[in-house]
Amino acid sequence: MTDQPLSLPVQNRFIWPATASLLILVWSSGFVGMRYASEEAAAVTILFWRTLLSGLILLPFALAIGPKMMPRAILAQMWFGVMSVFLYLGGLALAIEQRVPTGLVALISDLVPLAIAVLSQPVLGEQLSVRQWVGTAVAVAGVLIVSLDSLSFGGAPIWAYGLTIGSMLVFALASVLHKRRRTGHMPVHQSLCIHTLTGAALFGACALLEGNVAPPTTRNFAIGMVWLVLFATFAAYSVYYTALRMFPAAKVSAAIYLSPPVTMLWSWALFSEPLTLLMFAGLGVTLVGVWMTSRG
Repeated sequence: MTDQPLSLPVQNRFIWPATASLLILVWSSGFVGMRYASEEAAAVTILFWRTLLSGLILLPFALAIGPKMMPRAILAQMWFGVMSVFLYLGGLALAIEQRVPTGLVALISDLVPLAIAVLSQPVLGEQLSVRQWVGTAVAVAGVLIVSLDSLSFGGAPIWAYGLTIGSMLVFALASVLHKRRRTGHMPVHQSLCIHTLTGAALFGACALLEGNVAPPTTRNFAIGMVWLVLFATFAAYSVYYTALRMFPAAKVSAAIYLSPPVTMLWSWALFSEPLTLLMFAGLGVTLVGVWMTSRG
């Protein structure tokens, strides 16, 4: 990750819509890979192979392209990997395994932009206007409408619900701390390599404890891995971190509010899941909220 200012004309009116559209598309695509892979393996196995393959593919590029990675910078990026990969993804996966309903986990994880908006002022000094706070409230309402049909509270232990909220807050904190960094800059492909390999080491230890390290040799698992590595890891994290270099953190994260409605479109297109009028109503409300938050 790096905060070095880019030479791109950020004020160009087409850069933000294009960046936000790409971010929404790839961020919401993680569901597709998980849908394929989860039919064949436990969550910790999926996360281990997702991060290991991602890190190993990036490793030769990280070593050959870019500045030399110094131990201090590597250690700093490992901490980001623990927060934004292991604690965030692992926490959500563990919450689902503890029977927290998937719809509720998805809803809480999609409130990351709200947490980032709250943290941006004290940590980054990025103060949101009244219009942006109203837009945030409208976007959250849209997410609630989209998620309404899939919401339930289930019978999971209380700590599992807290784990879901904690995982979301950890990712939000990692995002604003990344935005605040002014030293120890590192290109995205190098930092993402360290993040994923750090996650792979930790997920691998968890998989060994559960005895679920070996990957299934099935077509669906292979499709899921390709999708998770290329789109949900390489594309999603790279676009997200690059966007954080170019735009305010609250503005970038606001685009993620559109992930739930776009995910429903992925589900409809690939898995023939039904679309409802309530989902489209939520999509419309969310679009209005994101426009109000991102505008200007």
